[in-house]
Amino acid sequence: MTSLLANLELGLSIALTFNNILLCLLGCLIGTLIGVLPGIGPIATISILLPFTFGIPPVGSMIMLAGIYYGAQYGGSTTAILVRMPGEASSIVTIIDGNAMARNGRAGAALALAALGSFVAGCVATIVIGAFAEPLGRIALYLGPEDYFALIVLGLVFAIVLAGGSLLKAILAVLFGIVLATVGTDMETGAQRLTFGLPSLLEGLSVSILAMGIFGIGEILHNVENAEGRPVVQAAIGRLWPSRDELRRSAGPVMRGTFLGSLLGILPGSGTLLAPFASYVVEKKISRDPSRFGHGAPEGVAGPEAANNAAAQTCFIPLLSLGLPPNAVMALMLGAMTIQGIVPGPQVFTKHPDLFWGMVASMWVGNAMLLVINLPLIGLWVSLLKVPYRLLFPAILLFCCIGLYSVNRLPEDVYFMAGFGLVGLALAKLGFEAAPLLLGFVLGDSLEANFRRVLILGDGDWTKFVSSPVAVVLLLAALAMFCATLFPRVRKGREEVLVEQ
Repeated sequence: MTSLLANLELGLSIALTFNNILLCLLGCLIGTLIGVLPGIGPIATISILLPFTFGIPPVGSMIMLAGIYYGAQYGGSTTAILVRMPGEASSIVTIIDGNAMARNGRAGAALALAALGSFVAGCVATIVIGAFAEPLGRIALYLGPEDYFALIVLGLVFAIVLAGGSLLKAILAVLFGIVLATVGTDMETGAQRLTFGLPSLLEGLSVSILAMGIFGIGEILHNVENAEGRPVVQAAIGRLWPSRDELRRSAGPVMRGTFLGSLLGILPGSGTLLAPFASYVVEKKISRDPSRFGHGAPEGVAGPEAANNAAAQTCFIPLLSLGLPPNAVMALMLGAMTIQGIVPGPQVFTKHPDLFWGMVASMWVGNAMLLVINLPLIGLWVSLLKVPYRLLFPAILLFCCIGLYSVNRLPEDVYFMAGFGLVGLALAKLGFEAAPLLLGFVLGDSLEANFRRVLILGDGDWTKFVSSPVAVVLLLAALAMFCATLFPRVRKGREEVLVEQ
C-alpha cells in the first residue's frame, strides 16, 4: 500500500506539470469533440494525430492520446442522448433510455448522469490500473516465449469471436493483418518479403500509414458516401442537476457498471463494447420494474456509461503490463509507444516508471477536466452537432496528408495511405471489420517473433509450444472459445449480442 501511494505521488508530480496538464486538457477536448461528432471516432482521430506526437516527450504524448480515448467515451454519450446517434460505438446502449429522457424534457439530467457515472467509474478504474497493472507485469517477467505466443493467439481469437458480422470475415481480416505485418526485410534472414521491389517498403509498413489509411481516409470515404441526418432533440435541455430520486436510483448501477467495465475492459477483443451492454442487461434483470427501461430510466443511462468509461481505462492494463493491446485503439497506442522508443510490457514499470505512473495520475486529472468540460459546454456541443459533415471532411483529409508527410517527408507514404483508404472503404462495403485487421497487424510481429523463439529453443521440436502449463491453458481456452462459436445456438446468441450493440 505504501509503495502504491509513493508511486501515485510520483505520477501526480509528473501529471501536474504545466505542459502535461495542457496536453491532458487538449486530449480531453479533442476526445469530447470527436465523441460528439458522429462518424469520426477515436481510432481515426488518434491515427490522424499520431504523427503530430513525434515531437512531444513520450509521457506527454501518451497522456494526450489517452485523454482522446476516454474523452471520446464522454462525448459519445452527448450525441447518443441528444441526437439518437452513437458518437462512439460504445454509446449505443445509452441511446435507449438517454434519448427517451431527452424527449421527456430531461436531457440535462441524462447528460449529467452520464457525466457523473463516467467520472466515478474513471476514478475507480484508475485505482484498479495502479493496483493491478504492476503485479501483472511482475508475473509476466516469468512467462516464456511459448506463453506469450499462446497469449497472443488467445487475444486474436477474442478479436475474432467478438467482431461483428461473419466469423469467417473476422478470421480473414486478422490473417490479412498478420500478412501485412510480414512486409519488409526479415531481420533474421535478410530476405525481402512482399516489398515488390519498392525501397520504401524495405522497413515494412508503418502503423500510422495503415491506421490513417483504413480508419482515417476509409472512414471519410464511407461517411461522405452515406447521407447523414441528425435529428437533434428540439426540447429544452432542462436543468443539468438530476433529482434526488434519479441520483438514488443511479448510485447502485454506477458501482455495478464500474465493476463490470473494469473487468471486461481487460479482456482482449471488444470488451469495451460489451461492458455497457452487459451493464444494461444486469440492471434490467435486477430491476423491480423492468418495464421502465426504454422509457427514460436513469439506471439505463448511469450504469452503461459507468461501464463504458471504466472499460476504456482498464484496457490499458494488458497494454502496459504485457505489451498486448486488447482493442484497436490500444493497438495504436502500442504503435505510438514503439515509435517513441518505448517497448510496452513488464519492463515499462522499471525502465519508464514516469510514463506509467504519469499516465495513471493523468487519468484522474482528465476525468475531472471532462466533468467540467462536458456539462457547462452543452450548448456548444449541441451547436457542433448541426455542422454538416461535408464541411468537416476536407479539414480531416488535409490533416491526414500533412501529418503523415511531416514524419518522413516521403510522397510514397501519402500514396500508401490513399491506397489503404480505398482498402478501408472496400472492407466496409464487403462487411469486414477493420479493427481485427489492425490487431492482427500490430500483434503480427510479436506472434512471428515468439513463434520462431519457441522453435529455436526447442531445436525444431513442436511439442515446445505445449511444454508450459500456462501455454496449454491459454491455447485450450482459445480453442474452446473458437469451437463454441461454431455451435448454431452459441453463434445465434453472439450475433444477437453484436446486433444490439
